[in-house]
Amino acid sequence: MSQLQPTAPQPGEPNLLDTETETDLRTVVRDLLADRCDPITVVAVYDGDHSITPPLWKALAVELGLAGLLVPEDRGGAGASAREVAVVLEELGRAVAPVPFLTSSVVAATTLLAAPVGGPADELIASLAAGETTAALLLPLATAPGAEASSLTVDADGRISGRVTSVGGAVESDVLLAPVTTPEGTALYAVLARDAVVEPVSSLDMTRRLADVSLDGAAGELLLPPESGAAAVRRGLETGAALLASEQVGVARWCLATTVAYLKDRRQFGRVVGGFQALKHRVADLYVAVESASAAARYAAATVAEDHPDRLVATAVAQAWCSDVAVRTAEEAIQLHAGIGMTWEHPVHLFLKRAKADQIVFGTPGLHRARLGGLVGLVA
Repeated sequence: MSQLQPTAPQPGEPNLLDTETETDLRTVVRDLLADRCDPITVVAVYDGDHSITPPLWKALAVELGLAGLLVPEDRGGAGASAREVAVVLEELGRAVAPVPFLTSSVVAATTLLAAPVGGPADELIASLAAGETTAALLLPLATAPGAEASSLTVDADGRISGRVTSVGGAVESDVLLAPVTTPEGTALYAVLARDAVVEPVSSLDMTRRLADVSLDGAAGELLLPPESGAAAVRRGLETGAALLASEQVGVARWCLATTVAYLKDRRQFGRVVGGFQALKHRVADLYVAVESASAAARYAAATVAEDHPDRLVATAVAQAWCSDVAVRTAEEAIQLHAGIGMTWEHPVHLFLKRAKADQIVFGTPGLHRARLGGLVGLVA
């Protein structure tokens, strides 16, 4: 039987195949992570040792220039697209890398890019793209697109007050992007992190730390006025949700590959356990699920890159499917590694925690299924 070849996309459909640039980028990022972010080393963050994060983030953001992938060249960035960002996120997921790429270089950057050229956001955008500054959006990390209402307030002098819980990326950030609800709409302000009280909280996935952030009359710089702030924040969350699917695929791919390698090596009753038919079927089912998730994530990234009409539908599909696939694959990896899978020393628990935490980031799978129903005209 001849090997099946991928078919070319139809006119008007995004191409899901890796370009040469994306393949090269994947290789570079994977090599760097293999050298500086071994999963065994990542376990140390659960003991409070976060020393891996600053040098790893510098290598990714500055040395490889990945912090500014989504930022156009005329605003100081690399001028790449969501497709390249998806490649990076998939590799970061494969390594459960404890860096703020998703929160700063994706969500915060996308939100900021809604600001007009020549405005007060220009300097911050250029600094973020250069890897000199890290930013985070002051909303709970579980906030879904369309549910971005803020509890923050601003007075006549532009001083911001309020408290936001479970903010992702705030611990590593230099600047906090504060959406403030006003009678005219949602305005977006920039607040220096040093002017806020950032309290790290214990979370299931300590490789992506959360924090409760309190502001008490902190000085804020207006970046987007009330008439345009809400749309910018929503676009940032939508882009984050679409590209998070690629990270979830990376988590699932590591779990599947590591499990297959273990089953091919482990022997029981004088046989390689991977030869047992029941285990073959379980792994085959996982393979089909992971490949389906990869297609959904790639399509979501491609529609974001092209601002395709299917962008919102593709995002909802990707999150509804990839979230559950990542968790299922990680759970099966624990089970199929048997006794060693239950130990702290084996890194598979890192991937289960990332997968479970990602399952609620930017909305649960159930919420995205409900959004999908509305988008395609299904009613309850």
